[in-house]
Amino acid sequence: MEPPNLSFLEFSSSCRLFFTCVVLLPCISQVLSANNMTDKLALLAFKAAITTDPFGALNSWNHTTNHCRWHGVTCGRLHHRVIGLDLQALKLSGSISPHIGNLSFLRILTLINNSFHHEIPQQVSQLHSLRVLRLSLNTLEGEIPRNLSSCTHLTWLGLAYNRLVGEIPIRFGSLAELQLLALGKNYLTGTIPSSIGNMSLLEKLGLSWNEVGGKIPQALGKLTKLKLLQLGFTRLSGTIPPSIFNLSSMQEFLIQGNQIGGNLPTNIGFALPNIETFAISNNRFTGVIPQSMSNATNLRLLQVSKNKLSGKMPPLDRLNNLEILLVAYNYLGSGGYSDSTFFCSLANATTLRVLEMQDNSFGGTLPKCLGNFSITLLNLQLEENLLFGTIPRTIGNLVNLGRLFLHHNRFSGTLPSILGNLHYLVEMKLSYNKFFGAIPSSLGNLVKLARLYLDHNNFHGYISSHLSECRSLVELDLSSNNLNGTIPPELIGLSSLTILLNLSRNHLTGVLPEEVGKLNLLAQLDVSRNMLDGDIPASLGSCVGLEVLKMQENSFRGSIPSSISMLRNVKEIDLSHNNLSGQIPEFFDAFHFLEILNLSYNNFEGTLPTIGIFNNVSTTFVSGNDKLCARMPEFHLPKCSYKNSSRKPIAKWKLTILIFFGVLGTALVLALVYFRWLKKKKRTEPASNSKDDSSLSLSYGTLLKATNGFSSSNLIGVGGFGSVYKGVLEENGTVIAIKVLNLMLHGAVKSFITECEALRNVRHRNLLKVLTICSSTDYRGNEFKALVYEFMVNGNLEDWLHPSPSPTNVDGNAQKLSLIQRINISIDVASALDYLHNHLQSPVIHCDLKPSNVLLDAEMIGHVGDFGLAKVVIESTDDTKARKSSTGVRGTVGYAAPEYGMESVASREGDVYSYGILLLEMFTGVSPTNEMFRENFNLHKFVKEALPKQHLEITDPLLLQEIGGYMGTGRGDAARECLEMVYRVGVACSVQARRERMNIAKVAAQLHFIKDKLHAAGFQG
Repeated sequence: MEPPNLSFLEFSSSCRLFFTCVVLLPCISQVLSANNMTDKLALLAFKAAITTDPFGALNSWNHTTNHCRWHGVTCGRLHHRVIGLDLQALKLSGSISPHIGNLSFLRILTLINNSFHHEIPQQVSQLHSLRVLRLSLNTLEGEIPRNLSSCTHLTWLGLAYNRLVGEIPIRFGSLAELQLLALGKNYLTGTIPSSIGNMSLLEKLGLSWNEVGGKIPQALGKLTKLKLLQLGFTRLSGTIPPSIFNLSSMQEFLIQGNQIGGNLPTNIGFALPNIETFAISNNRFTGVIPQSMSNATNLRLLQVSKNKLSGKMPPLDRLNNLEILLVAYNYLGSGGYSDSTFFCSLANATTLRVLEMQDNSFGGTLPKCLGNFSITLLNLQLEENLLFGTIPRTIGNLVNLGRLFLHHNRFSGTLPSILGNLHYLVEMKLSYNKFFGAIPSSLGNLVKLARLYLDHNNFHGYISSHLSECRSLVELDLSSNNLNGTIPPELIGLSSLTILLNLSRNHLTGVLPEEVGKLNLLAQLDVSRNMLDGDIPASLGSCVGLEVLKMQENSFRGSIPSSISMLRNVKEIDLSHNNLSGQIPEFFDAFHFLEILNLSYNNFEGTLPTIGIFNNVSTTFVSGNDKLCARMPEFHLPKCSYKNSSRKPIAKWKLTILIFFGVLGTALVLALVYFRWLKKKKRTEPASNSKDDSSLSLSYGTLLKATNGFSSSNLIGVGGFGSVYKGVLEENGTVIAIKVLNLMLHGAVKSFITECEALRNVRHRNLLKVLTICSSTDYRGNEFKALVYEFMVNGNLEDWLHPSPSPTNVDGNAQKLSLIQRINISIDVASALDYLHNHLQSPVIHCDLKPSNVLLDAEMIGHVGDFGLAKVVIESTDDTKARKSSTGVRGTVGYAAPEYGMESVASREGDVYSYGILLLEMFTGVSPTNEMFRENFNLHKFVKEALPKQHLEITDPLLLQEIGGYMGTGRGDAARECLEMVYRVGVACSVQARRERMNIAKVAAQLHFIKDKLHAAGFQG
């Protein structure tokens, strides 16, 4: 058989196919294999530069697994080269390895929301295929690499929320394909390069929260596809180039917080037909709000507050999509009747949620059309204007209203009872008006109301006891009215009041009810300038959170009750102009925070104390007490005389008694020491010592059986001085936790004695309960010491905040703490500290507060434990000796107060510092020992720098998942506001200066208020 005839082309093609299959394919395979190995080595180098991987996200990155299957890695289908690396929100810490530049096929690099630090490596510019670079929400430093312009195919460049410095590279203008440039929240300086105008495809430009200054370049007017422009909170000045107002594609325009001036163009509503967000607040704009603004029918947010705008508000009847209108702090309005006609134009805004027009010159009356506003309206703020007339009854239609501020106007008439229908109202301020009549009892229906201000009006009649039904009230001000009658016991016993109760400047009569003692967390109580009489109730001493107590200008009589000595947090006391008598108590000198004490114009007698606040004439007022004498002439009181001979025998008699009891006491002490020595000498059998009244006695043998021979399977924790085991008592099945001291460790015995001493007399629901102690010998004759606690089924707070990853829990999200749970636990810990610091005869300083020492029971109630480093306070008149000194005061790095490194004195303020760090860690999810904290940068500064606008960015991502769905709603606003308040408390507790830290009782009160606010917003728990 003859071979087929082949043409020359066919033969040539066959040869090429043979050459490719036999010769080239093996070569190509070797090249691809080498390139793939290059990618793998680059990724391993990237991993090596990461110092913290709490979720174990990179555990799969090893030599035994194909790198294309590694977590976060994406490879191309044909060449199997790495084209994508996505490692966002994994809490990774470390630097970005320069080897990232070897991933030559990389198109997408996403590392947002981690803790990468140091500089962005220059080698990123080698990634010529790169389309998306997202490095926002890290702690990257240094300048932006100028050679990033070599990545000419970039469409997305996100470097926001870092610590980048220097100027914006002019070369960025060559990134012709860029659609998004996000550089906000850094420390960039210089000016905005005009070259950005060359990015013809740019749709989003974000430069807010930087130090860039100068003028907005006119070249930005060439960005015809621009939809979002964020230049807020920088140092820009001058005026806005007219060409920018002609960018018809613009949807979001935000330049607030600058020094930009000029007038808004009259045709703005026509020139920006697609605008949805227009924010120019905190600038220097003048002129009027153009009439054409109503033609921007897509507008959702109009924010022009804090400028110098004037004239009338134009009708906005075509803005049907408007959700937020902020025009506060301008010169709008004329004070005339016609100003209020504008309100009716807003009836068409069916989605309006917030209306803030305060601090202008709006006049006229509130029209009935107010009731036609959207039922979605949450905030109505019209305070600091010239509005007058009555409140229309139609306001009762705004059933979802949460905030009603009408104070500092000229309103008059009676309050409509229909206000009681606003069941979601959280704050109502009607102060400084001319309202009269009785306070409607229907206000008692406002069960979510947290703040009620009716002061400086002309209300008269009795205070309605129905106000006590407002179980969420934390602030109530009824001062400066014409109210009479007695104070309702139900109202003054409303335990939710934690910030303010002001009933001053009225005509109230009768006594101060004993129920005032229920206000144990109240910070300010003012009942001054009334006609109250009777004794100061002893129950007032239960108000341990008081910082300001004003009772002046009444007719109180009798002596100052000794229970007032419990008000250790008070800063100001005014009892002047009453009929009080007796001696001035000496316990005032132990009030370390007291700044003003006014006892003038009473009937006090005897000798004025000479220590503490009584050493300061400028802060202590005692004039008008004719029977009072003083040793210091500066008080302008008679000089005390000591010539009374009748006192000498009494002094001798007292001296005799003192000597007698002194000798007797010495004998008793010696006898006690002797018997304890005998008992210790004779002890041969295991013995235990009960801490409480349960008389529980557990021997070494019992504990051995309960823990299965102290088996490692029962081990639940290891501390500095021993190990903690879970045990089950054979007798009744009770589950217990046993802390067994390792007596070989230096300090273990001292820790055992310290913990026993600290917990000897404490009883509190938020302290870990010690069931008994066991001090004995084991079966080998070795000394054995253990403490037996209640078992906490939910472990410690550390494990909840930083769960250890496992095969079934790759992301570390198996257990999550909700917002309310975190608030509750923070209150539990604060309450425990408040009790230890302020409610014991010998206060206790914990000295080692941290998440692992906060235990959680079955109901997720927090219990503070581990008192091995605690110090018992010895009160003294000398502040330098007020605390029990102990050499080498210890704690845990990151939580210990900074002064502990220089002093050897434990303090309440030191515990408050540790609490502040713990609080910040609970809500950020960031440990104070994180790698990102170096030199002078710490968790305190990390949070402080994010306030007040960026606190959501630092919040624990697990917490953001919970509240993210509420954003844009009233519940979301409440969550955001409460988170900011929590962070402010944590920052106030953890300041460097010891004396400037927030008092723990005030901390507890503030957190209770935050909890009430969240409950009012609908958060359960």
